[in-house]
Amino acid sequence: MQEANEQEDLSLREELDYIRRLTVDLRNVLKQQREVLKESGFRLPPGTTTTLSDIARRLEGALNRLSVLEEERDQYRALADTAALINSSLDLTQVLNEVMDTIIGLTHAERGYLMLRNEETRELEFRIARNMDRTTLDNSAFEVSRNVVNRVAESGEALLTTNAQEDPRFQNSESIVSYSLRSILCVPLTLKEQVTGVIYTDNKIHAGLFTEQTRDLLMAFANQAAVALQNASLFERVTSSLEAISELKYLQDNVFASIASGVITADHDNKITLINRRAQQIFGLLESVDNGDLVGTTLDEVLPPLDSRFERIMRDALSSDKSIQSVEFETELSNRGRINLNMNLSPLKDAHETTQGVAIVLDDMTDVKRREAQLAGVRRYLPPDVVDYISSPAALKLGGTRQVISILFADIRGFSTFSEVLDPEKLVEITNTYMTIASDAIQTEEGIIDKFMGDAVMALYNTSLRPQADHALRAVRAATVLIDEVKAFHESVPEGDRLEFGVGVHTGEAVVGNVGSPERLDYTAMGDTVNLAKRLQEVAQPSQILISDNTYELIKDAIEVNELEPVQVKGRKQLTQVYEVIRVR
Repeated sequence: MQEANEQEDLSLREELDYIRRLTVDLRNVLKQQREVLKESGFRLPPGTTTTLSDIARRLEGALNRLSVLEEERDQYRALADTAALINSSLDLTQVLNEVMDTIIGLTHAERGYLMLRNEETRELEFRIARNMDRTTLDNSAFEVSRNVVNRVAESGEALLTTNAQEDPRFQNSESIVSYSLRSILCVPLTLKEQVTGVIYTDNKIHAGLFTEQTRDLLMAFANQAAVALQNASLFERVTSSLEAISELKYLQDNVFASIASGVITADHDNKITLINRRAQQIFGLLESVDNGDLVGTTLDEVLPPLDSRFERIMRDALSSDKSIQSVEFETELSNRGRINLNMNLSPLKDAHETTQGVAIVLDDMTDVKRREAQLAGVRRYLPPDVVDYISSPAALKLGGTRQVISILFADIRGFSTFSEVLDPEKLVEITNTYMTIASDAIQTEEGIIDKFMGDAVMALYNTSLRPQADHALRAVRAATVLIDEVKAFHESVPEGDRLEFGVGVHTGEAVVGNVGSPERLDYTAMGDTVNLAKRLQEVAQPSQILISDNTYELIKDAIEVNELEPVQVKGRKQLTQVYEVIRVR
């Protein structure tokens, strides 16, 4: 259709030009043949050549008007084509370039600038500058009349000057003079009656380059360009926001994937909105189910069977707006067996502090519980302080330190004779009963049981594992509790099962630490202090507590004693002063 119109325009122009040339030729021929015709008796009508000249002029004018119309048609056609092009693209940079190249092509301007209003600062900012060669200008070439730009932006009306140097409106404008600006055409970009930017074109060389027709054409184009630029700008912001959201989502996924705890979020309907890899791993779902497949499923479909407390704390978290901390559950999985879980629940809120669901943070405590059970078993063989002590690798070295401690020895009197008349099972049962009484008494005063030796027990006070300033008094109090508890126990057992302890306590310097080999260690005390405590226990009578002079001097104001005659103990040449403890004041 376009080609047909161009061919028609071309034929019309050719015909008009052909008629014009024929008219001129006819006029010239008639002028040349006027005398010949006159001699032959022919005379031209008056004004014939003048009429032909007038027709030729009119044809010339028609051709000129036709050229103007063709140029206008081409401009509007280019305007329509470019408008369609820029409205078909959402790439802001491409739209800006197309807009400016079209403007320069339509106006024949030397340079063109497009400025858009910053939505935050409300200031106009250069977005693109192009020249007639369709190349982008750098910042150094941004030589425009700010006076013109501001006037158009404030008024919302186009401004046209054919020669700014002589225009009285700009006689005081320094930029127009200094930049030698002549032809200037500046129109607003208007959207919903708001000026969103301006299009500025100029020419430093030619005056009168722009006309009112050019202004109207550029205004029509600017109205369409404003919409296209707005759409492209919105698309750019949306794209930028999506990229930011995608980046945040990627970061969030990485964070959730690296969290050591399981994380699950669910809405009010208990439908899962997020679940991280650790939660899947805890429930044995990492290999069998994709993370995305679990979103939208219910908690009942993912969580193993839990007791009724779970439903209650879920309701509490949603309704009370309070976090619920450290709730332990024990359950069973088909692929893992029995597991232990520790859960923390918190309300899941949006930006308006409205509860949208619940966030569950869960930790797999199965291995921890298993280790605790193992340690509990170990503590039945070793003192708890020693178990805690050996958890540090540095504590596993052989050797010890010299320090003042109090040592308690307690031995069941007449045990050998007693054991001869009992079968082994009954003997072990009775022995364990008495040793439990002794153990409880010792630990009541926070002593460390060094070892059980058949019918005897050895305990330490004021070791490096458990420093105690009142260690001597603690050891003696433990001894009195032991004797009293045994007497109380005797009231509930047959006379034949009644046994009594003899107890010895001594305070002095000993070496305390790890003794044995790298493969088998024993935390104990060694030295003469240990030996003397043992000897005091050996000479003690049933239900008697004997203490050394060292122990007595430390706590004499806190106890009541009978001073006994010095005794000869095994392994010592000199006599040893001993005291029988009556009671602790």
